[in-house]
Amino acid sequence: MANRRWTIMLVPHGPEPSRIVEVTSAWLRMGGVAAMSVMAVALLAGYGAARLRGRAGADAHAAAEREQLAAELGRLNSRLGALTDTINVISQTDAKIRVLANLDPLDPSVHAAGIGGPAPVRARSADPLVEHAEQVRVDVGALIRRAELLARSFGQAADSLATHTERLAATPSIMPTQGWLTSAFSSMREHPILHYARPHEGIDVSAPMGSPIEAPAAGRVIEAGWETGYGNVLVIDHGFGLQTKYAHTSRLLVKLGDRVKRGDRVALVGSTGLSTGPHLHYEVHLDGRPVNPLRYVLTGSAIVD
Repeated sequence: MANRRWTIMLVPHGPEPSRIVEVTSAWLRMGGVAAMSVMAVALLAGYGAARLRGRAGADAHAAAEREQLAAELGRLNSRLGALTDTINVISQTDAKIRVLANLDPLDPSVHAAGIGGPAPVRARSADPLVEHAEQVRVDVGALIRRAELLARSFGQAADSLATHTERLAATPSIMPTQGWLTSAFSSMREHPILHYARPHEGIDVSAPMGSPIEAPAAGRVIEAGWETGYGNVLVIDHGFGLQTKYAHTSRLLVKLGDRVKRGDRVALVGSTGLSTGPHLHYEVHLDGRPVNPLRYVLTGSAIVD
């Protein structure tokens, strides 16, 4: 291909003479290549600068996020410390409540299992922030397990205390009436009217006619009526295998199915049935067997003759 030439005349606006420049096609190609190279370098330089600026911005943003995350983890760790102290106090209270509820202390192995025992072996991270986050996660898990363990323990203590409260409320603890203890509990005694020996399954308390008879504990009336030999009879079921019986009463103040509590008036002293005078015949049965009622009297209100 011939090396073509172009003549370019440069005509100035002033008095300077005109100039003529000859340009070959080779020079034009070289000039075009040079111009394109310069443009490419400029574009690459601009793109690189933009990427550097973007990377620097991203790094600054990431650094700011890491700093914020580190601050949040620090605050969370502080709160976990306060929560740990609170759970320790609750744990001490739980130990005292278990004693009151007549429960054994938590076994150390159970307590350790609740906390979680030693942390599992894992690969350590080179990033301290990741290590900090992992430690917080482990601490939160341990606290959750401790809280669940304490919740179960409190539930057991509450159930035990409720049972003890019900048992105490249902356990006879006072003498049903005030008077003189004229006949004690015995396996065999001579009946004052029938004049032959037979078991005396309760105690006799002499008292004025019409003296109030009070329930010695909470319970439900399961018998209220006449019984041969005992006259007007009342039987209260207190639960937990305990029943009390009141005989020779002049009047019943409660009826079958009524619920009573300790101190409620349930009958009046009388002399019905086979009786030599006004008195209360009082029996306590445990699991169907008669026991000495004086075992269930915490305050003495009957005077031994």
